[in-house]
Amino acid sequence: MTTIARARLLARVALLCAVAAIAVLLAFAGTRTALVVLAGLAGLALAAAGIWWALARRGLIRVLGSLLALAAPAAVLVLYASTNLLLTATASVALWAVAAGCAQLALRVDRPRHRMPAVRGEPPRRPVLIMNPRSGGGKVEKFGLADKARALGAQVVLLDTTTHQDVAALARQALAEGADLLGVAGGDGTQALVAAVAAEHDIPFLVISAGTRNHFAMDLGLDRNDPAACLDALTDGEELKVDLGTVAGRAFVNTVSFGTYAEIVQSPAYRDAKATTALDALPDLLDTRSGKGLRVEIDGARPETPQALLVSNNPYGAAEPVTAGRRPRLDTGTLGVLGLRVTSAAQAADLALRGQRATGISVTTAHTLVVSAAEPTIPVAVDGEALTLPVPVHCAIRPGALRVRVPRHRPGVPAAAHPLRWRRVRQLAFGHGEEDSREQ
Repeated sequence: MTTIARARLLARVALLCAVAAIAVLLAFAGTRTALVVLAGLAGLALAAAGIWWALARRGLIRVLGSLLALAAPAAVLVLYASTNLLLTATASVALWAVAAGCAQLALRVDRPRHRMPAVRGEPPRRPVLIMNPRSGGGKVEKFGLADKARALGAQVVLLDTTTHQDVAALARQALAEGADLLGVAGGDGTQALVAAVAAEHDIPFLVISAGTRNHFAMDLGLDRNDPAACLDALTDGEELKVDLGTVAGRAFVNTVSFGTYAEIVQSPAYRDAKATTALDALPDLLDTRSGKGLRVEIDGARPETPQALLVSNNPYGAAEPVTAGRRPRLDTGTLGVLGLRVTSAAQAADLALRGQRATGISVTTAHTLVVSAAEPTIPVAVDGEALTLPVPVHCAIRPGALRVRVPRHRPGVPAAAHPLRWRRVRQLAFGHGEEDSREQ
């Protein structure tokens, strides 16, 4: 089955399920269809408002907000059951879920899949790989990475986990001793430090997915489940030229967070009790009267002050406030900028109902970004590492600054999904997919 045929089939299934969801309501709810829809939306909005009060307040209001978040959906279910609409509503919601899932798949299949340009190059003669034995819960030892790398001719530098070591200094020492490739088996923060040295000296950089989350490796299309597969790049590899973000002169490969999240991770208790620490801190951080508001300048423009700001090395494919997903490319030469501002229960309800279209979310791209505040320093989370930086904090992008050597045979980056646009789904279903894809 061709790509366009698959997209068309998925689009037709999506439309069929959507029509079926409406038909179920009309057939079994009849004149009470509006009741089903309005009750469901009201329950979702009230639950979101309750969650907001639970997060942004303390004491009795937090308790009442938590109760509302639980009671609102329960009340909707009781209403459906008392009016003999529970089965009808459940069937309709299930059909809508299938319709939305098939529609997203159709749009994903339809979207052109871009690959970052890759060039073949000679294998490195003196590769040096820095490995953190504790990273990712001990993946270096679990996958035998050090022995496998040495068997391929690489020099391995194992970090001493009992003391702090300057990995950038180790990378520079390796270069002084003749290394022609630097690599890291470790977390994204360590990756960024060594990547900056590789970019500075214009030598290839090797990413080994031995961290906990491996976001950079994922967006390079590497195998996160088998870090040893990344070592294939030493013998059968190719190079990608990717961008490198900078914050206050420091390199980052994934994200820089300002505001609420950055302040939470500064707490010494956060690592051991993330949920409790966040709940204790959120009311103060979400209070617009706290005086800790950020001032942001994006390519010279000043948008509304966000409570939380996520700056990424290239834009993410979806504007989600909790998890942005994946970056389709790392060579667009732009920063991704996602701002979140929720100051009331009404805005929390809007976020729950409209998702990335909510007024509390702003999404844009930038070449430069400046963050300042009333205080002389602000907390910043750089690739997950908690820092405190003096204001103003400058973020920028260095297009094509990093040469990344990757295996020729790798999973690759799946196409990012479109925002769910039913008009486009209808076009695909009725045979306009191929022509319209060329226009987009």
